[in-house]
Amino acid sequence: MERRKPRVVITHWVHREVIDMLGRDCDVIANDTLETLSRDEVLKRTVDAEAIVVFMPDRIDEDFLSRCSRLKVISAALKGYDNFDVNACTRLGIWFTIVPDLLTVPTAELTIGLIIGLMRNMLPGDRLIRSGTFPGWQPVLYGHGLAGKTLGIVGMGAVGQAVARRLSGFEARLLYTDPQPLPREKEESLTLERVKLQELLASSDIIIPMVPLTPETKHLINSEMIARMKLGTFLVNACRGSVVDEHAVADALASGRLGGYAADVFEMEDWAQVERPTNITERLRKSERTFFTPHLGSAVDDIRRKIEFAAVENILQALKGKVPHGAVNRPVIGLRL
Repeated sequence: MERRKPRVVITHWVHREVIDMLGRDCDVIANDTLETLSRDEVLKRTVDAEAIVVFMPDRIDEDFLSRCSRLKVISAALKGYDNFDVNACTRLGIWFTIVPDLLTVPTAELTIGLIIGLMRNMLPGDRLIRSGTFPGWQPVLYGHGLAGKTLGIVGMGAVGQAVARRLSGFEARLLYTDPQPLPREKEESLTLERVKLQELLASSDIIIPMVPLTPETKHLINSEMIARMKLGTFLVNACRGSVVDEHAVADALASGRLGGYAADVFEMEDWAQVERPTNITERLRKSERTFFTPHLGSAVDDIRRKIEFAAVENILQALKGKVPHGAVNRPVIGLRL
């Protein structure tokens, strides 16, 4: 009797060659659409599966896991994983893996784009051209350059350092705050100066949070923190939506306390947050002082392909009894052999 191939569910669209590679050893149930499947549909597909590839819109908790008795590995095609109950995976003997490194560079590059796009009024300029009323050069839409400005980065992990590296050539002063200081030689190479959070808030012309979403960092940038910023400060968020209190930002934009807000991430995307909003507040969407992108941080075609291959490789390693390269837990082995 022919042995059944392990079944692997892929919850979102991936490149065809990724499916083909996985299909050599596994029975693949892929989502060929660009839509996010409902939780019920993902559960229906995963009940008899040994592995699942998940993405940011997915949420897996202990109730989900308890219904998938064959599941051995969950491979997240991402870096942040607060939408997933890793402790439950560990207790139930399930590997949980991520792709920790490949998102760093594209996220940092997009952050620079958000900063420049916001400060140089690129979106209003684009709208002016498309309106059909542009008469040629006029003294309008004057913005702000980066040379001579002070930029403050809150959090100096891999992405924070990648942002600093790209900003170091703009002839700006770079401040950062982080519980763990960088080695002196790295601070010097990145032209960084470590300060306390309060000094960073009070001194920076542009503030860039680069922290993971945890209970401690949820709404780190709130009305109290904004009140401590310089009048007219620009805020750029490309880490996680709920690090910023969007209603506080909308208030600060309306009052002129903030000069502008750019974001690639939004509170509505943080599905594990019980009280998350279901949309982006209209006050932000209609503000002329905002510049938004639809979570394009890692949306670089060759990078996404590499992320997908890395996620699939984590699955193949786990199914072969090996420790996956991207493992973030050490499950209680033996419960689901």
